[in-house]
Amino acid sequence: MTMNEMNAIDPQPRRVDAESLKAAIVDKLAYAVGKDSIVAEPHDWLAATILVVRDRAIDRWMESTRGPYRTGAKRVYYLSVEFLIGRLLRDAMSNLGLVEPIAEALNSLGVDLDAIEALEPDAALGNGGLGRLAACFMESMASVGIPAYGYGIRYVHGLFHQEIKDGNQIELPEDWLSDGNLWEFERREAAYDIGFGGTVESDGMAGDTVRQRWQPQEKVLAIAYDTPIVGWRGARVNTLRLWSARAVNQIHLDDFNRGDHVAALADLTRADTITRVLYPADSTVAGQELRLRQEYFFVSASLQDLLRRHLKQFGTVENLPDKVAIQLNDTHPSVAVAELMRVLVDLHDIPWEKAWAITRGTISYTNHTLLPEALESWPVGLMERLLPRHMQIIYEINARLLQSARKSLDADADLLASLSLIDEHHGRRVRMGQLAFVGSHKVNGVSALHTELMKETVFRDLHRLYPERIENKTNGIALRRWLMQANPGLIDLLVEAIGPAVLDDVDRLVEAGALAEDAAFQERFAAIKRANKMQLAEVIRSTVGVSVDPDAMFDVQIKRIHEYKRQLLNILETIAVYNQIRMHPERDWAPRVKIFAGKAAASYWTAKQIIRLINDVARVINNDPAVRGLLKVVFLPNYNVSLAETIVPAADLSEQISTAGMEASGTGNMKLALNGAITIGTLDGANVEISERVGPDNIVIFGLTADEVAAQRRAGHNPRAIIGADDRLRTVIEAIADGVFSPDDRNRYRDLVDNLMTTDGFLVTADFDAYCRAQREVDAIWREPASWQAKAIRNTANMAWFSADRTIRQYARDIWDVPVG
Repeated sequence: MTMNEMNAIDPQPRRVDAESLKAAIVDKLAYAVGKDSIVAEPHDWLAATILVVRDRAIDRWMESTRGPYRTGAKRVYYLSVEFLIGRLLRDAMSNLGLVEPIAEALNSLGVDLDAIEALEPDAALGNGGLGRLAACFMESMASVGIPAYGYGIRYVHGLFHQEIKDGNQIELPEDWLSDGNLWEFERREAAYDIGFGGTVESDGMAGDTVRQRWQPQEKVLAIAYDTPIVGWRGARVNTLRLWSARAVNQIHLDDFNRGDHVAALADLTRADTITRVLYPADSTVAGQELRLRQEYFFVSASLQDLLRRHLKQFGTVENLPDKVAIQLNDTHPSVAVAELMRVLVDLHDIPWEKAWAITRGTISYTNHTLLPEALESWPVGLMERLLPRHMQIIYEINARLLQSARKSLDADADLLASLSLIDEHHGRRVRMGQLAFVGSHKVNGVSALHTELMKETVFRDLHRLYPERIENKTNGIALRRWLMQANPGLIDLLVEAIGPAVLDDVDRLVEAGALAEDAAFQERFAAIKRANKMQLAEVIRSTVGVSVDPDAMFDVQIKRIHEYKRQLLNILETIAVYNQIRMHPERDWAPRVKIFAGKAAASYWTAKQIIRLINDVARVINNDPAVRGLLKVVFLPNYNVSLAETIVPAADLSEQISTAGMEASGTGNMKLALNGAITIGTLDGANVEISERVGPDNIVIFGLTADEVAAQRRAGHNPRAIIGADDRLRTVIEAIADGVFSPDDRNRYRDLVDNLMTTDGFLVTADFDAYCRAQREVDAIWREPASWQAKAIRNTANMAWFSADRTIRQYARDIWDVPVG
């Protein structure tokens, strides 16, 4: 069928007025859900509404998909193991301009939109900032008009559902798919064989090169599921394609009939495991193998898919860099470098040098961390067993890399060992971050500080060899979701004050800065914040049974639980304030609610201990009448996008207190500041740029800088001496060690305390005093409501630069070489 013939049978766009939507919802309720409106339950109305909105997204999706075929436009393929997309109904309605007519249609049917929206499950496809960034980028690529696919894994359970029992984190399966997913479409025609293990054999000659053929021992099928991602105003709808694993042989009947049911279903179980859980613990050999299987599975399927599409349209792989941009979101998809080389050299007979030029011209890599454990490495033995041909290719890439280094840098043995893709000093491991670096034409950091530190630390020697490769692309967030959708009261106020053009031109947010000292605007701004706090207070009451005062300062730290993010510093200072309130009840204390949320990796014992300590401290403080309600501590379980959308608009204070030099960027800091929270933080990650944008008087910065952290470590950090010299800190640590917060087990936190006393690798003790002083500065600002509101307004007004649209336009211009709308 020709394109003209396809256009001739296009369905007419569906109507979007309230009456038409009402009729469509009733129709879907009857003929898709199979319910009469008289007996329909809330989840039935949700399903019908999703289907009606989805139909209208599909109208735009079909046209967006056809566009690149007509024009030959370059496509972007964004590879990420996480896409934390959250609930999609409100997002799609907002971007399509359907919120008001859908609400009106449902209201006429006696259905409350807000009530049914709350029933939609969060897609459990991510853990934190990495996955949420990928989701924001997908929405922004559609909004600025870039043809793009997101590629990831369709996890059945995702990370885990977090419950708190007796203060402990309990990991339970996240059953987000138990009732199906109305947003996705299975694409049975997009099914690919994914191989593992086996042997590599020579197979004739390709020019002057011996052709190699990989014969996998095991194969599984990758099946595609597509979700439409709607851009702002529905101008473009892109595709999120997630892969699900299936066994080639679903069942071995001979084994089943012999009664060996385990053997009969072994292939099914082995395949199903690949896409069952996000980030399986890799502390065991089996866990490491599963994670490597996951990463290769989705990379291989994605490359097969995009190459099929490319060859169908262009007929050759030699123009791949001109028509395809592959972005590796962190180190997890870095095996794509070896896989693309295998496909080009082994399957398309492209000579090595040309294949390498194609690979490097097509792939680019975003680094998100300086933590060595997050720059993945795999044992050579595991790679050779699971991906034998890829290991051969990695050895060849490495040999050529080191040969180049000898010529360009006159490298000695130590420098060659540092550059090598094979770490010979820790059990022979493949350095996947280094593989991604050498196989990419651009490598970007995600904040100005992080990018400079990449050059100085983890990629110092590769930067010497390729000095033009690293550049910065500071992260951004989907302002439409995190302001227009999450905080409708605030966006309504801004539209009224500075005009509706701000909805399409977020840079106009800066105009609100002129109103920062306006008393009437401050009053309305504060009233919206208080209303948001009342909503969060109800969530806190219903979730954890703690009553909090919406007139108290809501002091928020919401992020993955990790030692470098220093939730421990926060709770130590909380204990210090608790002690001071009891000792000096006569002082004018600023009432606070300390709100924590986040998950710890299932195998991360220290992080889980920090969660338990927070909950133990909360139990003591919240039940002590001597505090008189001046201080409350809350840990909200199962942090996800939907919970964030309630917490972020209600936050007064944003805790961004990581050890300087360790947070690559952060995006929670951007969301909270956008919604009028004042940041207390170190000069780390994007805090540096936030401080520059909002102004030093509208942010509270404390603690060691990245250079000072490095100097302190070189000089020999002595936490015991710091603790001994600080009565407040010593009292806090003695209380924890003595079991004040764990009377049922006085030794519960012995290891945590011993670590603080002896090692303190994240310099909690070094920054404790500065953090306490900064918090008292926050108290002083809070006591001056007009000053606080002015600072909060300036935060909102100056955050437009942190839009994901800006970030994506920079990627498009500097890395992908694609035009934007």
